[in-house]
This record gives sequence, structure tokens and C-alpha cells, in this order.
Amino acid sequence: MGQAIQRNLKAKSGRTFAEWVELARAENLGSRKERVVWLKSAHKLGTVTAMFIAAAAEGHAVDEEYADEDLLLSRMYGGERAALRPVYDAVTAMALKLGKDVELTVCKTYVGIRRRRQFAMIKPTTRTRVDVGLVLPKAKVDDRLVVAGSIGNDRMTHRIGVGARGEVDGEVKKWLKAAYDLAG
Repeated sequence: MGQAIQRNLKAKSGRTFAEWVELARAENLGSRKERVVWLKSAHKLGTVTAMFIAAAAEGHAVDEEYADEDLLLSRMYGGERAALRPVYDAVTAMALKLGKDVELTVCKTYVGIRRRRQFAMIKPTTRTRVDVGLVLPKAKVDDRLVVAGSIGNDRMTHRIGVGARGEVDGEVKKWLKAAYDLAG
């Protein structure tokens, strides 16, 4: 993920990764969190891109924190949330069947689902619920599909709460497919 950010950043923002790191260092902010907020607000960078730049400005490589996907998943779905792992497995299996171009990006608190860009995410939000976040800007809410709110990713417009593997059903598939199609 970090390599893709570095490779694509110049075309997307006009600056290379190294130029962004130097800019973030020169701003002389006190913490990584302050750098991330500044990069997002002052320069309109995405959260993950801002995190990578802010960490590099401190001399850290975020890639190392994300290198072991199995460890990240076991932390995400361990302890009180262990019962939610089958829900995660079912949603990822469904998402991967949407097309050969679907990729999963395992982060610390969620798993992004992307095609050309991220169109969905899976996040264990509580001890009893996984939220499937979706990028569906024109979709109308209903009993299950609700406004995403603060799910941890600004791109997500809607979410579906799933508490058990059996709830990963045709409706979840329909909305995942709609988000996948929009990302194409």
C-alpha cells in the first residue's frame, strides 16, 4: 500500500512522497496526529496518505506496521471480537467474487475493499457488530442500509451492520455489487 501511495502521489498531488515528507517536517508540528490533520485540512490529502507522510516525517515507516496482515486481522478479530471473524470471512469471500480486480487492504482497524479505488470497507465496530461501509452517494437509506456516519473513512457514505454470518445475505451482496460497479 505504501509503495502504491509513493508511486502515485506525484500524479495525484503534484508533489513526490519525499517532497511531502519535507513539507510536513518543515511545518514543525508536535505530533503525528497534528501532521495528519494538517495534511488533510490544508492540503486535502486522504487519511491513509497523510498517515504515511506524517510517519515518514518522524522517521518511521508505516509499511512496517502494516506488513503482517495476519497479525493485524488477529488483533482486529481477537478477544471480545473473536466471534465476528466468521462475519468478516463471509463478507470478504462475497466481495472477492465480485471480480478479479477486487483487492483487500488490511489496516489496523478495518479492511478496505478496492477496485480502482476503495468502494467498501469491513470494520468490527462493536463487540457484536461488523459494519460494511459502502461508497453509494445516491443510495436511499432503508432498514439495513443507513448513513455511514463516523465509520473511520470519509469516502463511505452508507453502512450495513452485520451481527452474524447468516446476515451476510443477498442484500449485502446487492449493495456491495452496486458500490463495486460505481468504482469501475
